[in-house]
Amino acid sequence: MFNLKGKVAIVTGGNGGIGLAIASGLAEAGAVIAIIGRDAGKNSAACERLTAAGETAISFVADVTNEASVESAIDEISTAFGKIDILVNNAGSNDRKLPQDYTLAEWNTLLSANLTSAFIVSQAVYPAMSRSKSGKIINIGSMLSIFGNARAAPYAAAKGGIVQLTKSLAQAWAPDGINVNALLPGWIETELTKVARKQLPNLDEQVKIRTPQGRWGRPEDLAGAAVFLASRASDFVTGITLPVDGGYSSNT
Repeated sequence: MFNLKGKVAIVTGGNGGIGLAIASGLAEAGAVIAIIGRDAGKNSAACERLTAAGETAISFVADVTNEASVESAIDEISTAFGKIDILVNNAGSNDRKLPQDYTLAEWNTLLSANLTSAFIVSQAVYPAMSRSKSGKIINIGSMLSIFGNARAAPYAAAKGGIVQLTKSLAQAWAPDGINVNALLPGWIETELTKVARKQLPNLDEQVKIRTPQGRWGRPEDLAGAAVFLASRASDFVTGITLPVDGGYSSNT
């Protein structure tokens, strides 16, 4: 049920953090991995890590906020592998400020990086998935898909949008055999959250107190949930948002 052998999986932003952990999990389950990222050096290092573990991985340099760049990468992947079975929309970024301190350009940049990018890449893989009447799309949201944050208004707005985009695509593309779901990572130890800890001195303690499991998550904690949503085990699951947060969101 969880075997992904022979499947082709695209992971945007799969060259580090949560994206790389998910790519590793999908690869371990048997999938061939296509990493899309802007940094060629990080892409290559991620592929080397996967291939050193005996997995099959290839990388493509693309800007997921640019439609032409995405279409070029998807065409290359389709040509290289002949199909696309799985897409993980993981790429994103954040810039922490109070709402009044963002410029409109900064707002637009963050919405584009965290929400519009998922739409662009999903739309680009749709023709290949619809032809095969099969596909699994996994969008990566956030705890800020559920909660607000004083210093992350654009990011929170985008991640809230990810939930509604997921539901809408799930409804639209179910007749094409495409499942669309979202994972909502809790507080995970990544480069982005390292910055947050520096900016918010009490954050580490607050997260541990509120999280029933009493710890921060690790990127690899997302891998199992991603394998589930990418596999036959979730064939009758679509349009859901699944928190992977150690119980953080249940502790209201």
